Amino acid sequence: MTSDSRVGPPLFGGERETLRAFLDYHRATLAMKCEGLSDEELRLRSMPPSTLSLLGLVRHMAEVERAWFRRVFQDNDAPMVWSDTVDFQAAYDADKSTRSEAFTAWEAEVENSRRIEREASSLDLAGHQPRWGEDVSLRMVMLHVLLEYARHNGHADFLREGVDGTVGA
Repeated sequence: MTSDSRVGPPLFGGERETLRAFLDYHRATLAMKCEGLSDEELRLRSMPPSTLSLLGLVRHMAEVERAWFRRVFQDNDAPMVWSDTVDFQAAYDADKSTRSEAFTAWEAEVENSRRIEREASSLDLAGHQPRWGEDVSLRMVMLHVLLEYARHNGHADFLREGVDGTVGA
């Protein structure tokens, strides 16, 4: 990683601004963990039998963004990016993927999610989570996606350390 250009969340602020800032901070963290790596390095797996790689995490988070923003607030039947069924694990297999493919999909989903959040009149906006068959609030969705990023960025730390340990070795 060459630089840290992330903008930290505010120390004081309203609920919506704080949620938005933390979510964007964690999105930027995932991008930073992938910075400066080749497609091959991004596809390096953690350890057998896991298929987890940094590129797989980017693909997975594109699916998470789609499942929790697009499918809840726009189109309950929107297809997933890498799965004909709602199989989040399919995105982890990045063996044939490229940075361009994964980041293009992820960035498009992030922008769509940001637009949905910006256009919502309140965090109490309700949408329907088709996997659960329940209505959920935008607040709940933002918190859930934030927690997904935080958890997966922990994995990204170890994956990046593993790649950095093999570069030049």
